[in-house]
Amino acid sequence: MTRVLFVCHGNICRSPMAESVCAHMIAQKGLQGKISVFSAAAHTDEIGNPPHRGTVRKLQEEGVPLVPHRAVLLTEQDGARYDYILGMDEYNVRDIRRILPADCAHKVRRLLDFSSRPRSIADPWYTGNFDQTYMDVCEGCEALLAYLAPSVSS
Repeated sequence: MTRVLFVCHGNICRSPMAESVCAHMIAQKGLQGKISVFSAAAHTDEIGNPPHRGTVRKLQEEGVPLVPHRAVLLTEQDGARYDYILGMDEYNVRDIRRILPADCAHKVRRLLDFSSRPRSIADPWYTGNFDQTYMDVCEGCEALLAYLAPSVSS
């Protein structure tokens, strides 16, 4: 099984949105049991908190089930647990690399690095734009699953 961890600053906006969107896409594509997704925070600010109301609202609007979630912290051990550890922006990637052992660096990328337009996903905590975040997350998850499809299809 391929294991993917989405990481953002506090694990209440972008990364739980990506976890929920990707889990929904995995179910739609019949890839359950082949790809698993989870999410974590790079900082302790929100540990134990539920997803941001903007994330919850946007997922409800789009008919995407919210995975059961409380913010958790990325740990050094996650480097061994996951095959892909995907930050939402360059700051998340920097934080991930600071937390994980150096031999895990090859697992760390931004989610939208899999898309045809690699870039960061803006933090809606600051922008307030959960619609744009959702579109970017969907683009990234579709691209990620297309990238993984050949290795999980057998």
